[in-house]
Amino acid sequence: MLSGILMSAAFVAYVMYLDYSIRSQFEGKRWSIPARVYARPLELYPGKQISADQFENELLILAYRKIKLPKRAGHYWRDGGRFYVVTRDFIFWDSPEVSVPMRVSIRDNHVISMNHAKNGDSLPLVRLDPATIGRIWPSHSEDRVLVQLDEIPQTLKKALVLVEDRNFFSHKGISVRSIFRAFLANLRAGGTVQGGSTLTQQLVKNFFLSNERTLWRKFNEAIMALLLEYHYEKEEILEAYINEIYLGQDGRRAIHGFGLASRFYFDKSLKNLDTHEVALLVAMVKGASYYSPRRYVKRAMDRRNLVIQILSEQGEISEKEALLAKARGLGVTQRAKSGITSYPAFMDLVRRQLKRDYREQDLNSEGLQVFTTLDPIVQTESEKALVKRVNQLAKSRDTEEAILQSASVVVSIESGEVLSMIGGRNPRFAGFNRALDAVRPVGSLVKPAVYLTALSRPDQYTLATLIDDSPLTLQLESGEEWTPENFDKKSHGLVPLYQALANSYNVSTARLGMDVGLPEIIKTFKRLGVERQVKPYPSMLLGAVALSPWEIAQVYHTLATGGFRTPLRAITAVLTAKGEPLQRYPLSIQQVLDTAPVYLVNYAMRIAARHGTGRAVYNVLPNDLVIASKTGTSNDLRDSWFAGFAGDKLGVVWLGMDNNEPTGLTGASGALRVWADTFKNIDIAPSVESIPQNIEMVDIDVKTGLRGGFRCKENVELPFIMGSAPVEVSSCSERFGGTMKWLKELF
Repeated sequence: MLSGILMSAAFVAYVMYLDYSIRSQFEGKRWSIPARVYARPLELYPGKQISADQFENELLILAYRKIKLPKRAGHYWRDGGRFYVVTRDFIFWDSPEVSVPMRVSIRDNHVISMNHAKNGDSLPLVRLDPATIGRIWPSHSEDRVLVQLDEIPQTLKKALVLVEDRNFFSHKGISVRSIFRAFLANLRAGGTVQGGSTLTQQLVKNFFLSNERTLWRKFNEAIMALLLEYHYEKEEILEAYINEIYLGQDGRRAIHGFGLASRFYFDKSLKNLDTHEVALLVAMVKGASYYSPRRYVKRAMDRRNLVIQILSEQGEISEKEALLAKARGLGVTQRAKSGITSYPAFMDLVRRQLKRDYREQDLNSEGLQVFTTLDPIVQTESEKALVKRVNQLAKSRDTEEAILQSASVVVSIESGEVLSMIGGRNPRFAGFNRALDAVRPVGSLVKPAVYLTALSRPDQYTLATLIDDSPLTLQLESGEEWTPENFDKKSHGLVPLYQALANSYNVSTARLGMDVGLPEIIKTFKRLGVERQVKPYPSMLLGAVALSPWEIAQVYHTLATGGFRTPLRAITAVLTAKGEPLQRYPLSIQQVLDTAPVYLVNYAMRIAARHGTGRAVYNVLPNDLVIASKTGTSNDLRDSWFAGFAGDKLGVVWLGMDNNEPTGLTGASGALRVWADTFKNIDIAPSVESIPQNIEMVDIDVKTGLRGGFRCKENVELPFIMGSAPVEVSSCSERFGGTMKWLKELF
């Protein structure tokens, strides 16, 4: 008797333990929801620069469906440059955007008009829902889109109960009758069409237990099902089941719940599914892999039609509806919309910036909504340009030991927002992110910092100052000698400072850098945004400084903004799963350099793009586009760099071998071509030039560096900080003046 009492007590204690486990887990956070990461929303307005193909590509990225008579949100039709689009509802960080049917006309790569499709009213601005570009996964790689019971179609609830558990609303968790009825139904059908477990038991098995097939697990399943039914309403249990059930696999990502399955198989929200689509998802509950509609079409079709037949027999749909539903195809998209990001380099950047502000467990489990700055149009054009050009350049260079690799970054000058990022020659490869982590010698990209340091001393240096480009040998502290050489192996004598930068002369740059001082140049590096340590060796003046493309983008962004440093950012806002704002990323601006000398350096880089080392860029881009740029080439042609900005955008491109073998490419013959191809096809808004108030323009005689006269043949107009322009007039004007005096005396 004592043993019976002890066994009873142990049983009660065990049931209490199971009861505690159920309530603590079921009432707590039931699922780990990955953070969803969105691209920037496309804003359309009359006058916006965008081609018809780019607009359609954006719609396809957003999974809009091409339908001849669009009626539902997420549908569109295209006729040349005319579009009929029904946008989707979306809740942004600042306001909700409601669905609108609209007609959009695009001509000559610009939006000509936008009108409401029903009332014809002009639409000044429409913001499309943003594309999902990735997710930050829970540790077990499950994904789901949570839905509430009132969001679930009645057909789905009815079909699920009829097929899986007809006594769901009457039993207490387990049902002997359902087991017996399932046996008879399976016997009549000649196969398994119903299971003996109740929906509650299936939920317990999936939510609390493992998949092992043992009597002990079945015992736990039955007890826990009874406890779950005791504590919770049927509607709560059904909602949990609909969100928990496993419905497929996407690589490492497990598809859980009807909400995500609807998007995964049909690119639709659950509430927009038709009867035949609902029936297919319910059919897959029995075995998502066995009845996979993308792998086993006939098997899935037969099972789906059986579900439709059950709905008809039970009076949930008419016989006519059943016949029409059975006549439909499976309707699944040809290719699953993968949860694996198409933008691995950019997602890597997002992860790193999020980690500064959030705990890892919050990012993995709280269903955050992360709004980023990625521009799919800029990203697409960057990828097309890089892949095409690098493949061309690599034909004679790739070997088994090394292939030509690449990276690029495009940034908005005004906001510091990262618009695109590519981490390698294959933009989809999620391995080593060269845009962030390839720290390579930057060659002549450092030279603007040298010249900026000098031009910050207007009493000593101006763009017209003549500097010596004759041979130079320096005695180093180590006792060794350093003899820098120009790329063309020539000496150019005395050259104006702006020409030395535009033509990227090494010898004159080395002289200038040693004169202004290495410590001062390093300070300029820091102000421009270089955070890593730079050692004060003379070779740093010519590019013996290793930085990543990301760091170069930060440096040149500070130049492009006129000396205002804005930390480059990939995130604009973060919301909770309920749409509540967690954190905003306000624009952070700090003036770190005087605008006047920065303007002078940028002016010289414009000359570099127009007439110097970057002049090939105008073989691709229009002559009226104002570009400031700098090429970079490291020793032995190992690294090819190009950094430049035009209008409202800045881009940096790097090419090189991972094993540091020579590429045979200079900055102009390699990276420049990728940069030009990219900027050729993206929207570059014209910028209004902001000339500092203390800048004046003066004609200069190039040969002497003095003020040029009317008859000087090599005059050039250059900007000067007020008070720094030469006062003395070039002798060519004096000669002309003396000739005129002699002629007057003669006549």
